[in-house]
Amino acid sequence: MNYNNFVCKVSFIVLFSLSIILFLLGLKFCIEEFIMMMDWNIISFNSCNVVMSMIFDYKSLLFMSFVLFISSLVIYYSDSYMSGDENLSRFIILVLMFVMSMVFLIISPNLISILLGWDGLGLVSYCLVIYYQNVKSYNAGMITALTNRIGDVALLLSIAWMMSCGSWNFMLINNFGLSNINMSIIMVLVILAAMTKSAQIPFSSWLPAAMAAPTPVSALVHSSTLVTAGVYLLVRFGALINESMMSEFMLFIGCLTMFMSGLGANFEYDLKKIIALSTLSQLGLMMSTIGLGYYDLAFFHLLTHALFKALLFMCAGVIIHGFNDLQDIRGMGSIVNQMPLTSVCFSVSNLALCGMPFLSGFYSSDLILELSLMSNFNMLVFIMFFFSTGLTVCYTFRLIYYVVVGEFNYKSLHCLGDEHYGYIGPMFLLMIMSVIGGSVLSWVILLTPEVVCLSIFMSTLTIVVSLMGGWVGFELSMMMYYGSFFINNHYFVSFMGSMWFMPYISTYMVSMFPLNLGLSANYVIDCGWSEEYGGQGLFNFLLDSSMVNQDYQYNFFKYYLMSFMFWVFFFAVMMFCVD
Repeated sequence: MNYNNFVCKVSFIVLFSLSIILFLLGLKFCIEEFIMMMDWNIISFNSCNVVMSMIFDYKSLLFMSFVLFISSLVIYYSDSYMSGDENLSRFIILVLMFVMSMVFLIISPNLISILLGWDGLGLVSYCLVIYYQNVKSYNAGMITALTNRIGDVALLLSIAWMMSCGSWNFMLINNFGLSNINMSIIMVLVILAAMTKSAQIPFSSWLPAAMAAPTPVSALVHSSTLVTAGVYLLVRFGALINESMMSEFMLFIGCLTMFMSGLGANFEYDLKKIIALSTLSQLGLMMSTIGLGYYDLAFFHLLTHALFKALLFMCAGVIIHGFNDLQDIRGMGSIVNQMPLTSVCFSVSNLALCGMPFLSGFYSSDLILELSLMSNFNMLVFIMFFFSTGLTVCYTFRLIYYVVVGEFNYKSLHCLGDEHYGYIGPMFLLMIMSVIGGSVLSWVILLTPEVVCLSIFMSTLTIVVSLMGGWVGFELSMMMYYGSFFINNHYFVSFMGSMWFMPYISTYMVSMFPLNLGLSANYVIDCGWSEEYGGQGLFNFLLDSSMVNQDYQYNFFKYYLMSFMFWVFFFAVMMFCVD
């Protein structure tokens, strides 16, 4: 066993053991409704205490256990998936730093200590996105880092605004006696930070771009760490959103993100980007659930989504590896014959994403949709909510038909069927959790029974929308190039497939003006008269002067003769003037 394998095995054992312990502790804390807080006062200034606070309740313990469980399986998976990397131990250390930052964020009820984990996630995610060193990865890492910096600045401003409270512990913010204006300003800043980290509109373009990272990183980022940090922060701030009158805004933004990402996924052909857009859709569902006021339900869906989304990315990694690094789904097909175990895991995770009854996604997403029908909102939000659910089933079944049961479109059978136990072991563990995890969590988290009273039309609406979405997904998979379809329009397909031109708006629109200004400045200043009479002219003058000075220092005879003649002429003129 070499050093890389040793680091992987030790990390897997430690993280897996910790996840089991934390899960059992979370069950105990949930049943007994027990909360433990710890404070460590680091420094005091200006009547404000900088305190390292830690909170341990069922939310933080369960979420930490899920993060450590998924990260341990991702590390075990990486041992086989990235076996050709000579610096695998460096990659594992980066993943461990990523997990540590997320744990800091989870256990912190204090904005100062949250900033430590929040910035740690941003920094390490940049290092992981640019892990494969090429121009595309550098661009993706830069847009990821810069978009997340907007949220970091918002969090810093909220910390500065809370200095008047005497404490940065947001769990006690109701006791500070803040005015409605101060409360609203703090919540607007926190929501802005959460929107950038969880890639809500208009900050969505970095999420598909972050697919430049290795697939194990995508499995970790899109399930339980980076993108879920914003949702978790809003779950913690949940009770304050209604007080600051921001719930309607959260509901609208979440529905709009669901709608946009669902449309985009149906026009996308990159396997990893389709799964990334499905993550964006589920994040929109969580945000809109918080906007409806169901914070515990959003947290429940956060945990169940983490299980099947990590499995989905792991299956995608094995499929891409089997197809010799091909990511275009049009070149895949019929993996049910070549990779039966992978296709089973892939199908189970996709069906859990759809909300198939009695899989993990069903228990949370179906309850969210039913409770949303009992809520009071307008027809626009209602249509976007259920249309986005249909789009989720649509792109999922389109993906299944293209990859699993469709025609075999690859150029050869090279590498297919390479189902190493290092891949299959973690995937089967996650598949078991994707099947039973939702029911177990529903027994644990949903202690108070919810009575859902709906008409027969409302109660069957979710099933009808899902069946229609599955049928449309089948039809889309049959229309290979949309030849006879009503959307046979290049501009329409480009608009939908590029997330409503959002990547262009957040890259070209932001950078075009400064770059053009720099080009104009180059022409006017560096290549114009100002350069001739400015820097370049001064440089030439000083160069000529220094050369003359150098000649003086070399004792050239002609300079002495010229100076002697000059002074003779000067004295002769002076004497003539005096006479």
